[in-house]
Amino acid sequence: MMSPDSISIAYTWASILAVALASVVGDVLLSRAMREVGDVNDLWWRSGTWAVVRRTLGNPNFFAGLLALALSFFSLMFSLSWADVSLVGPAAASLTFIGNAFAAKIFLHEKVDRRRWMAAVLVAAGVALLAG
Repeated sequence: MMSPDSISIAYTWASILAVALASVVGDVLLSRAMREVGDVNDLWWRSGTWAVVRRTLGNPNFFAGLLALALSFFSLMFSLSWADVSLVGPAAASLTFIGNAFAAKIFLHEKVDRRRWMAAVLVAAGVALLAG
């Protein structure tokens, strides 16, 4: 049987992973939505503010991204209700950074350079230090 401390640690890390995963999904969906909208400045100059608003709000990826980011926010609030902010904040941000690098490469087909991968490795090492 798991001790209460083990259960608390498992809940904490599960909630941190939920924050990071929802944040990565939200970031990817919003990025995809804004790529589909196109150059906002150009659209604004050509057609005005309402064209930008209509095209953005008419994109389903935009709303899915907002929903995922709202889920990330509430997961963060849930995590902070019982875990230390000194663990939850940096761990969630670090895992989100790492997840965004992988998601950008896989789903958005972005070129992630060697410097960014090295930064992700260093961030992962920092998360490992936090976990230990």
